[in-house]
Amino acid sequence: MKDVIKREEIIHHPIDKVWNAISRAEEISTWFIKTDFKAEVGSMYTFTASEEQNCTQITGCVKVATPYTLIYTWIMENTDVETTVKWELEKESDTVTKLYLEHAGISQYEGDTAVKMFENYSGGWKACVDELNEYLKKLVHAG
Repeated sequence: MKDVIKREEIIHHPIDKVWNAISRAEEISTWFIKTDFKAEVGSMYTFTASEEQNCTQITGCVKVATPYTLIYTWIMENTDVETTVKWELEKESDTVTKLYLEHAGISQYEGDTAVKMFENYSGGWKACVDELNEYLKKLVHAG
């Protein structure tokens, strides 16, 4: 059973714009799921999806929040499984950022649930990064 989902993307936006989009509640709530997220170590957060998003509530705690590295726990509603999400950004140029995303610990779900969660998260994170890119494109055109 695979335990870690990894995504690597080149994003054609400055690193600070990408960082703000993944670390500020008002921006995350625009492109991902409504949240009270704070990029501060020890901060507890909740992602509350709308009915249309067809996703259960997610809670967790921020473990690392240094410029360009963000790590937090991820607990799906009605489970006691704690997985970890890690975002790392690397400046390629003034207008290009390399994004690394990892979601680890998925094998902690029992049996077939682990396989199902791995498949769901894999597709979900791809869609998430696509939405992040679309959000950043709209920001550029709005400014």
